[in-house]
Amino acid sequence: NGREHERSTRTLLIVLKLFKLLHRTRQEVFKNDTRALEAARQKINEEFKNNQDETSEEKINELLKIASDVEVILRTSVIQAVHTDSDKILLIPRKDLLQDNTPYFDKPTKKHES
Repeated sequence: NGREHERSTRTLLIVLKLFKLLHRTRQEVFKNDTRALEAARQKINEEFKNNQDETSEEKINELLKIASDVEVILRTSVIQAVHTDSDKILLIPRKDLLQDNTPYFDKPTKKHES
C-alpha cells in the first residue's frame, strides 16, 4: 500500500533525525568526558536497536516522545562538573543551561482590587 509505505518512510526519517539529534546533544553535553560520551553513545544505540523492529505506530510514537524528552533533559538539565582539587568542583555550564527561572511561591499572590 502506497500510503502505508509513505507513512513508514516518514516515521523512519523522524526516527533517524531524533537519533542524530540525541548523538549531537550527547557530544555537546559530555564534551571532553570520554567515559560519559561512550556510555551515552552505547545507551542511545542500544535503545534504538532494541526497538528497531517495532511496528505499532502508537508504540513508536510513545518511544519517539521518550527520546525527545530525554534530549531536552540532557540539553537543559545536565551540567558537567570537573574535580579541580580534593574538595573543589568546577561546573561547566553551557548556554542551553542558562535559562530564566520562574520563582516558586508557596501561595499565589492575591491581586489587589483598586
